[in-house]
Amino acid sequence: MSMAESKRKASGDAGSPNKKIKSEHGNTGVHPDRQRYQKGGKPNGFKKEDKDGKETFLNGQSSREAHHKQKQLRQERQAAKPNADSTYRSKKTWERLRIKSAVPKDERKQLVDELFSIITGRVKEFVFKHDSVRVVQCALKYATPEQRTQIAEELRGSYRELAESKYAKFLVAKLISEDKSQTVRDIVVPEFYGHVKRLVRHPEASWIMDDIYRTLATPEQKAKLLREWYGGEFAVSGLHDKKEGVTADLAAILKESPGKRGPVMSYLKEMTNQLVQKKTTGFTMLHDALLQYFVNCAVGGPEHSEFLEMLRDDEEGDLFKNLAFTKSGSRVVRLALAYGTSKDRRNILKHYKTHIKLMAADAYAHMVLLAAFAVIDDTVMTAKAIIPELVGKDLDAETRDQELLGLVAHINGRIPLLYLMAKEGESPKWLLDTPHHDMLREVREIRKSTSKKDPETRRVELNKTIAHPLLDFVASQAETLIQTSYGCQFIGEVLIGGIGDKEDALNAMISLATHEDATALLTTPHAGRLFKTLVQGGRFNPATKTVEPTDPPLKFAESLYNTLTEGTEDGLLQWATGSNSWTVVAMLENEDFENKDELVAYLRKHKDQLTAPKEDKAAGAGAKALLQKIGADAGEGGATAKTHKEGQSGKAKKVKTEEDGEVGDMLGDEMAEVKKAKKEKKKSKKERK
Repeated sequence: MSMAESKRKASGDAGSPNKKIKSEHGNTGVHPDRQRYQKGGKPNGFKKEDKDGKETFLNGQSSREAHHKQKQLRQERQAAKPNADSTYRSKKTWERLRIKSAVPKDERKQLVDELFSIITGRVKEFVFKHDSVRVVQCALKYATPEQRTQIAEELRGSYRELAESKYAKFLVAKLISEDKSQTVRDIVVPEFYGHVKRLVRHPEASWIMDDIYRTLATPEQKAKLLREWYGGEFAVSGLHDKKEGVTADLAAILKESPGKRGPVMSYLKEMTNQLVQKKTTGFTMLHDALLQYFVNCAVGGPEHSEFLEMLRDDEEGDLFKNLAFTKSGSRVVRLALAYGTSKDRRNILKHYKTHIKLMAADAYAHMVLLAAFAVIDDTVMTAKAIIPELVGKDLDAETRDQELLGLVAHINGRIPLLYLMAKEGESPKWLLDTPHHDMLREVREIRKSTSKKDPETRRVELNKTIAHPLLDFVASQAETLIQTSYGCQFIGEVLIGGIGDKEDALNAMISLATHEDATALLTTPHAGRLFKTLVQGGRFNPATKTVEPTDPPLKFAESLYNTLTEGTEDGLLQWATGSNSWTVVAMLENEDFENKDELVAYLRKHKDQLTAPKEDKAAGAGAKALLQKIGADAGEGGATAKTHKEGQSGKAKKVKTEEDGEVGDMLGDEMAEVKKAKKEKKKSKKERK
């Protein structure tokens, strides 16, 4: 037995925690505040029951009475505040006005007028309170342009203070989102000149100032705000500088004043590093500043190395994730990929895991994916990091197809899917325009000194990885894809440029020719262009004006011809005389088409149907081109054709087709029949009139 236990026993205490002893608090020996925790007991002195059994507080009030008294006191305190009556009336109006669907248009107009009658001339008294500022926001939402300008004028001189307020900052955000007129812009933006360094670190004002910079400011106003990142001298000059043509291009500034390079670069580095270290990296203004610093660092110098090291320190990837989705930030990431080591590139891609599809559909982030395709030598790593998530490899078939359909129909989302289908610099203009090529040209130049693998080898290796799921997608969704122009362009690029087994995808396209809804599916202009491309068997080269066939050949022309002539020849005749006549022309132009002689003979046999008038202009032009083609072949043919030609009174004439401008011979009697058909058509039109 311990000494403490001996003492307790000697004093008569057995050590039980529930032992009740007498004390100054009563016979129970338990403090009243702890009695509430005793089994079956109530807190002594907290509540008691009156003679009727009702619980009351010690002051004799019930709970209802006490709450009513508290409400009265609160209302008295509010009534004692300045503009209490105006605030109360405006909040009542706001409560009715903010439920848009429950208020008719005419009544809403009356409520807005009533609200403006209350706040006009006293807007500043409302905007710094957490409840009344919402009233002004509602007024801005439903106000006319003149009323918004009126509010903006009343708040002139207070926007910096409003941006720093916990509640009023939302009013500034509402104003710049609802009204981007020059009047409001010239009132709001200049009030932030000279305060960028302080406000960009402010927890409330930083996002408001960046929104103003990103959405409201003009290029000249943006330049003045961004120049403040270069030093205090530029912050002071921005307050009084009224000249036009102010630039924030750091290269131009340093060229004009080379002696300022050291202080400017040091100041810029300090400001950007502070925000990066604080993990506040979502500002567009910060991304612009980082780009200006990066492109003005000497490649291989200490500044350049320190900047890349700063990017490496972003272990959580917040900086890279934010950079990818802005114009300047995307360029920073592309340059980091181009200049970085193999380990740097792998770490950068690691940050974008689970964000690949979001990047593919973004106007700027998709260029990061293209840069990764262009510069990373480890194609196995690139394929594992980007392609499975891009094509939805881990999803079930239905979900995967739906997400791919969404990317195909997206003007940016389809670019990463199709970029690898063509050689560098040969992607069609509808996929990559000139600005895209210029942006990629920058990383390709840097790649010459930082990458070792041959560009075409890199592209082919990645193509093999992405082509397989895309060809399967075409095979399963051909009917859906062919209904849109984007879908047809996608099919053409994948079948022409993809490296892999194309049999299932080509068979799916052939089956559309005999589909029960073939007329609706294949008579559109985009479907006709797609089938013509597939029949030609390759991509048209504008430089050489020739079609470059795929290797191995598609043999799509032979498969389509056999399908159209299987059992009956009416299918081929419908194509030759309908809106798909240019597809038949492409068969005759394809030098590798094995059934060319049979097709020529068949078209000569049905010459009358080709010369008949067509309601569809495209069909008429295609039929005319077919007549030219079979006429040229007859002129180069045997003695029978030659005799037939010599027996005609008319001479062969040169005719230029509307599709490709080729020139060939056409027999005089055939031309005469065409002209006769045109005259008869004109005559019938006149008679109908």
